[in-house]
Amino acid sequence: MADTALMPIPGLVDPVPTPREVTPRADGRVDLIGLPKARITELFAAAGLDAKAAKLRAKQVFHWLYHRGVTEFEAMTDIAKTMRPWLMERFVIGRPEVVLAQHSSDGTRKWLLRTDDGHEFEMVFIPDADRGTLCVSSQVGCTLNCRFCHTGTMRLVRNLTPGEIVGQVMLARDTLGEWPRAGQADLAALGDDLVDEDGGYSSDGRLLTNIVMMGMGEPLYNFDNVRDALKLVMDGDGLALSKRRITLSTSGVVPMMARAGDEIGVNLAVSLHAVSKEVRDEIVPINRKYGLDELLAACAAYPGASNARRITFEYVMLKDKNDSDADARELVRLIKRYRLPAKVNLIPFNPWPGAAYDCSTPERIRRFSEIVFAAGISAPVRTPRGRDIDAACGQLKTAATRMSRAELDKLAEEKLAALG
Repeated sequence: MADTALMPIPGLVDPVPTPREVTPRADGRVDLIGLPKARITELFAAAGLDAKAAKLRAKQVFHWLYHRGVTEFEAMTDIAKTMRPWLMERFVIGRPEVVLAQHSSDGTRKWLLRTDDGHEFEMVFIPDADRGTLCVSSQVGCTLNCRFCHTGTMRLVRNLTPGEIVGQVMLARDTLGEWPRAGQADLAALGDDLVDEDGGYSSDGRLLTNIVMMGMGEPLYNFDNVRDALKLVMDGDGLALSKRRITLSTSGVVPMMARAGDEIGVNLAVSLHAVSKEVRDEIVPINRKYGLDELLAACAAYPGASNARRITFEYVMLKDKNDSDADARELVRLIKRYRLPAKVNLIPFNPWPGAAYDCSTPERIRRFSEIVFAAGISAPVRTPRGRDIDAACGQLKTAATRMSRAELDKLAEEKLAALG
């Protein structure tokens, strides 16, 4: 069982969680996943290596962790055999524990994961013809209570650490078998077309090509950890995924948006979902703190936004709530008023038990899309994915709240039997 309480949350409208430390590992070892090279160097020096040796060993270990994806120190073949036990005594290479893995009929995959201190969260992989997108969580639970979102019915337990965030990407690469088997010199010999301009691998030939911070939680309420994790993902010596292939989604934490652009620099998506104060106050309560005008002004000022890097507005289609012709025209008016380089993702509402809303009809969604498209703004309708395993947009909620311990144990036994 988890040994940490729910995270204390001050306030009602703007429920920023009170930070607290994660429960330390019982064995006292330090997990290296989530740490930048400089911090690994510091830890090695503090553990007794001289400055030169600490720097060298940190460079080697960093390469093996983030570039080659090894999970055991014994696999680090360019580190002396006598050095590997020293590392094993003091450090660990972590991954989130897989509690349950599900595979949708449409190819979508969902994992229920567990932290080292016993808390559970989810991540989703969505394959398409030309890309594969990993939907990454930033918190265990959420504070925002958006009315249409199943995750919003959970209490916030705690923020995920940089290691638990980047660990999701690494676990997905483990599962998909997408760690490089050749060294840098071998890779270079294959040709420049396999290396992107950021100095890392391109997505050519890989299933996992894009990351979206759209899983459980509000990323900008866990800003430091999300930033540090994504820096490792984008590091040319690390996971080496271009920032153009990473999107961060926010419900509208306005004070942090400029920092996200300056310090992370990835694509921005905004969970808009309504074009009037009355409706957005109801379905996205943070609107009562940071209203539409304030939010759209922050979007207009987002560093790096341009026609080549448009801001994505997520808009869930709720029957008789936000889906009228008038709503579509007001959406167009707001985008043009703020001169936003934008596209709109129209998301058919994904039902879940106890939801207060219904999905708009296909005809109504199509009409809404046509109005926005006619104004020169892209407004594709997102095809629901993974509904049969509750992996679609707005459906993520820790499966442990719906399954008994016995049911989870039975599923784990069935999984082991299938493997054996």
